[in-house]
Amino acid sequence: MDPYILVITIIGLAALGMTWLPNWLAELPLSYPILYLLLGILLYSLPLELPDPDLKKEESFVVRLTELSVIITLMGTGIKINRPFSLKKWSIPLRLVTVTMIVTIAAVAFFGWWALGLVPASAILLGAVLAPTDPVLAGDVQVGPPSEEQEDHVRFSLTAEAGLNDGMAFPFTWLAINLAIAAATREQWLDNWFLKDVLYKITAGAGMGYLMGRLLAFVVFRLPKISKFPEAKDGFLALSATLLVYGLTEMIHGYGFIAVFVAGLTLSSRERQHKYHKELHDFTDQVERLLMVIVLIPFGGSLLKGLLDDLTWPGALLGLGLLFIIRPLASMLGLIGTDVNLKEKLAISFFGIRGIGSFYYLAFAFYQTSFTQAGELWSIVSFVVVVSIVLHGITAFPVMRYLDLRRLKEERANRKTASPIINEVK
Repeated sequence: MDPYILVITIIGLAALGMTWLPNWLAELPLSYPILYLLLGILLYSLPLELPDPDLKKEESFVVRLTELSVIITLMGTGIKINRPFSLKKWSIPLRLVTVTMIVTIAAVAFFGWWALGLVPASAILLGAVLAPTDPVLAGDVQVGPPSEEQEDHVRFSLTAEAGLNDGMAFPFTWLAINLAIAAATREQWLDNWFLKDVLYKITAGAGMGYLMGRLLAFVVFRLPKISKFPEAKDGFLALSATLLVYGLTEMIHGYGFIAVFVAGLTLSSRERQHKYHKELHDFTDQVERLLMVIVLIPFGGSLLKGLLDDLTWPGALLGLGLLFIIRPLASMLGLIGTDVNLKEKLAISFFGIRGIGSFYYLAFAFYQTSFTQAGELWSIVSFVVVVSIVLHGITAFPVMRYLDLRRLKEERANRKTASPIINEVK
C-alpha cells in the first residue's frame, strides 16, 4: 500500500472522529488529546508502512508544523477573550507571564544544571521550552467561544497566559541559543540579545499585532458601513489574517507569536457583540483540531521509536517536579496580592499545561545551532508533555466543574442575601 494514501486515510478518519469527540467527552474526565496520543501509539505498534515518526530526525518539519499549529491557536485564543485589556483587568495573566514564567525558567534551568549536569545553554533551553503553557492542548480549561458573558478568573487567566507566554518564552530561547553559539565562538552577545531579542522583537511583535488588528477591524466592521465594500462572512479570514500578520511580523524580525495573539485580541475588541467573531473563532478551532491530530499521532508513534530512550530517573523527577512543584509554587508566588480565592489560585497554578509549543521551541533551537545533550532534552520534554496530556486531560473536567458549581452557589447565595435588602429599600 502507498504510505501516502495510508497517511491521508488515517488523518481523514482521525479528523472525522474530531467532529463528535468534543460532544461525547463533554461530560467525561477524558480529553481527546489523550485519545489521539493513544491512537498514534496503537497505529505505530501495528505492521503498517507509516513514515518514520522520529521527531529528532525531522527538526525542520517539526518546527514548521508546530509553528503553524501554535499561530492558528493563538489567533483563536485572542479572538475568544472578552475582557478588554488594561493593566488592572489583566493583572493575573501579566503576573503569570512575568513572575511565574521567570521563576519557572530559573528553577528548571538550575535543577537541570545541578541535578542533571546539563551545560548552561542546555539547562536554560530546557527551562525556556518547558515554562510556557500550551494554547493548543489547553482548551478544556480556557474560555469558550466569544460571548457577552464575563469570563471567570481561572479560565480567563489560563487563556490569556497561554496567549501571552508563547511569545514571551522566545527571548529565553534565544538566550540559550546565543549561549550555545558563544560557547563555541567566544563572541560577545549579551547587549545584542537584550536590545534585539528582548526589547525590539517584543515591541515589534506587539506593535505589529495591534496595528494589523486595528486594520483588520476597520476592513471587516467599519468599511462596509461607510462604503460599498462587501461584508466579510467567511471564517476563512481568520486563517488568512493569521498567516498575514505572522509573516509581516517575522519580516521585520519581531515575534510573530505575540503579534498574532495581539491581532486577534485587538480584532475581537471591536464590535464586540458582532456574531462574526464567533465565525472567526469556530474556523480557527476547526483548523486547530485538524493540526493537533496531525501532530499527536506521530508524537504517539515516536514514543515507541525511541523518543524517551535518553530519559533518566533524575530527568523524569525534574519533569514531575515541574508539573507538581515548580509550576504551582511559581504561580502561587506570582498570584500573591490578587483578589482570587485560594481554590481558584490552586487551579490556575495546577493547570500549567505543556504541549505542542514546547516541541516548537525545542526544535527551533536545535535548528538554529547544536546543543550538547540534545537527546536528553528531547526525552525530558517529551516525558513532560505526555504526563501533562494525561494528568491535565483527566483532571480538567472535574476541577472546572467543581469550580463552576461552587461559583454558582456563591452567586445564588449573594442574590438571596441582597434580596431582603432590596425589598427593605423599596
